[in-house]
Amino acid sequence: MKITALAGGVGGARFLRGLRDALAARGLGPMSATPATVTVIGNTGDDITLFGLRVCPDLDTVLYTLGGGVNEEQGWGRADEGHLLQGELAAYGVEPQWFGLGDRDLGTHVARSLWLGQGASLSEVTARLAARWGLPESGFTLRPMTDTPVETHVVIPDDDGTGSRAVHFQEWWVRLRAAVAAQRFVVVGMDRATPAPGVLEAIRTADVVLLPPSNPVVSIGVILGVPGVRDALRGTPAPVVGVSPLVGGRPVRGHADACLRAIGVESSSAAVAGLYADFLDGWLVDSSDSDGSYADRVAVQRRPLLMSSPPATAELAGAALDLALSLRGRGARAVG
Repeated sequence: MKITALAGGVGGARFLRGLRDALAARGLGPMSATPATVTVIGNTGDDITLFGLRVCPDLDTVLYTLGGGVNEEQGWGRADEGHLLQGELAAYGVEPQWFGLGDRDLGTHVARSLWLGQGASLSEVTARLAARWGLPESGFTLRPMTDTPVETHVVIPDDDGTGSRAVHFQEWWVRLRAAVAAQRFVVVGMDRATPAPGVLEAIRTADVVLLPPSNPVVSIGVILGVPGVRDALRGTPAPVVGVSPLVGGRPVRGHADACLRAIGVESSSAAVAGLYADFLDGWLVDSSDSDGSYADRVAVQRRPLLMSSPPATAELAGAALDLALSLRGRGARAVG
């Protein structure tokens, strides 16, 4: 079985770990008689250069989570982390200090930046990092959505309210905590982007495509902005099943509601599903969610969505997989 997943950061990474556990429980591990492989297409719109180093937050969160090195309380960054280096940079007055990079985490960014500087592509670098974290042995392949450097920027009001200015997404998300209303999002470099090697093939040849609970605007939405990705999803014979990132109309963590508000979309599971209406076949929503209007072809399943523990997360991932398998072979989606 070939599974392809589009994923952002914390929510996507935790779901993927649950998917690994669900596959193992079903005897579908990489060494089983009927192995399942998972290709993860990761968002790189959050990427940023800090202190001269290229940082890929969503890719790294997937690596650390699947590799057993993530800070479980935060959901991102490394466990057993120290901050000696950033403390030294602060003593020198080096900015920014609002984005905390731990010493262990910095090792990843130094390695990535070194290899990129030597001419390796982001795909090649990500494969090297994934090998260090044991992803291939567990049947997982992590691919960046594109090897082209892209960065999401947010247009917000000027401090005096008379005009607008753009800030990097990370500054809006981390330093401003999305408290300043976003006027729009601009993915710088997307006009030059092409899908990374293997991305379109992973979608076109998949048996199942999953959309973990990730931000629909700045994670999944940015991946969909890479030329060819959305068309591949519309054309794949595989069922495409997603998990709503909202519970009761609110994100469990993060600021997905602020992102939806910026693009004029209601903060509801039904409205998020509408963003994927041209390719979505199945949609998991929380039991507490109110009824909404869905496209006729979308099979909606209600169940608890909170990933409150590893067993609960594995159950959720297994439910998404089961829904996808139940939808296989029911006919091509309308793509007119």
